[in-house]
Parts: sequence; C-alpha cells; structure tokens
Amino acid sequence: MPKLTMVQAINLALREEMARDERVVLLGEDIGVDGGVFRVTDGLLDQFGPGRVMDTPLAESAILGSAIGMALAGLRPVAEMQFSGFSYLMFHQWEGNATRYRSRTQGQHTCPLVVRMPYGGGVRALEHHSESREAVYAHVPGGKVVMPSGPRNARALLLSAIRDPDPVIFMEPKHSYRSFREEVPEAEEVQPLGQAQVVQAGDDLTVVGWGAMMRPLLKAAEEIKTADGPSLEIIDLLTISPLDSATICASVRKTGRCVIVQEAPRSYSVASEIIARINDDALLYLEAPVKRLAGYDVVTPYFGREKNYIAPVPRIVRAMRETLAY
Repeated sequence: MPKLTMVQAINLALREEMARDERVVLLGEDIGVDGGVFRVTDGLLDQFGPGRVMDTPLAESAILGSAIGMALAGLRPVAEMQFSGFSYLMFHQWEGNATRYRSRTQGQHTCPLVVRMPYGGGVRALEHHSESREAVYAHVPGGKVVMPSGPRNARALLLSAIRDPDPVIFMEPKHSYRSFREEVPEAEEVQPLGQAQVVQAGDDLTVVGWGAMMRPLLKAAEEIKTADGPSLEIIDLLTISPLDSATICASVRKTGRCVIVQEAPRSYSVASEIIARINDDALLYLEAPVKRLAGYDVVTPYFGREKNYIAPVPRIVRAMRETLAY
C-alpha cells in the first residue's frame, strides 16, 4: 500500500468519487487553478474541467448557498471553506437551509452536500485561522460533523460523507495535512459515519480523542504504558455528530475511568457532551471523575503562545496518571 499524507489522501478521495459519480462537483475559493490554499484539490481542474471544479468569489455564504441549490437539483457538491474560521459567514445558510430540508419537507427531500474546512492550530497561522469549533456545528440538528485524524480514515470518511444523503461538515486538521504519512489501500475503502474506532483495546483507562489531538494522545499513551504499565483503551471519535456514545460508554463500563482530550476550548464543548452521556449511561461504573483536557477558554492565541494552549504530551500524561491514581 502506498504511504500518503492527509492532503494526498483527501485528494485521492475527491478524485475517486468524481470519477465514479459525475454528479460530484467541487466549488470554493482558489480550488481550481491554484489547487486550493493547501493544494488539496491540485490537479482536479485539469482532469475534470471547469464545469466540475469551480473557483468562486470570496463569499462563503454564496459558496454554500450555491452548493445547496446544486444539491437540491440532483448534484453532489463538495464546497471548500478556505479556513474554518471564515465559515461563520456561511452559518445562516447552514443552519437555516441546508440542515432543515429533511424536516422541512417531512422527509421528501434531503440536501446531500459536503463542506470541507481546514481547522485547528499548530501551524503558526494568523487570527481566525486556528480555531477548533466543532461544537458550534455539532449543536445544529440535521447535519453531520466529521473529523478525521489521519490519511487513511480521512480518505474513507470523505467517500462516505459525499455519498451521505444529508449535509456533512468535514473538518480537516491542517496540522496533520503533511506532518506524517500512513498506508492507504489502493482499493476503495469506505468508513461509516457515526462510528468511533477503538484504536487500542485496554482495561484500566478509556482515553477519547479526535482530529489532530490523536497524535499527541497516542504518544502520551505510549509513554504511560512504558513507564507505568497500565492498559489503556483508546477511542478515536472520527464523527462528532452523530456521536457514538455507545462505544464510549461500553468502554467506560469496562475501565471505570476516562480522560477526554480535545483541542477546542473547555466550556460548552464536545468533551462536555461526552461526560453528560457517560453520566447518563455509565455513571455507576466510574471509579474516578472523568477528566477533560482541553484548550483554555480564550481566543486561540498567536503562535508565540500556541504551544501552551494546545495540550502537549506532558499535560496529557499527567491527566492520565491523575485519573489512574484517583
């Protein structure tokens, strides 16, 4: 199997699905001639032409509004928001239109589209370029929110997202775009939405993460295992909404302890929702309070302080040890 970066894997998924289904079209700022600001769509304009790979004006609301119209007309649009921090300009179209068509038409019509957006810090970016606001979109009923953690699951999840009958926010951790490679099968591989992945089975502590935080989480788990010897069960959420609480709670009922690692701010977050669901379904199995390891409740700082904002490996290790020792 070839080893690909996440950028290459996402490009492969788009290329495969456009070749398989002529209804799939791409639109966004600079995605055609320039191949996107991160070159994720590089080469697709040459292969599929301007009728299917469309450069748009700098107008996020218009990009999503156009994608909604295309979806309702029978196409499968994949819209790119250049950075997730700019996506709030499309929020009215998302909340007021895209996510409501199934309920608005009592199930007669859906709105099959994907909105791709790079998110997160760690790349020394400017203001509005480094947020991790998955909870904002997960809070809106009617849509799905997907956050891959590596090249292989990014490719497999994007194929599923494009084929899904409902609108999907596909948040890509740009810190992981080129920082590592993984083997990606040459044959088509599809990963269902709404299912978390148990990356590593264990009995002593459940550790839940997603997106870019999976890399430091796994490093911390290896350090804990080497030094202390506990058995950790590691869960990669992959889909934020709908949340696979069944997999999480089954693990917590087995281990009795849980640490949740996220890049986003602590308050009103996905980690908070996970804790609420553990309280609903696994509270009596807990042997320690569930610990949240998260960003601070401040605007994402500039790169000079960014490393202190995003939980580093030593902070994750400390949280694991405190929970195990409780």
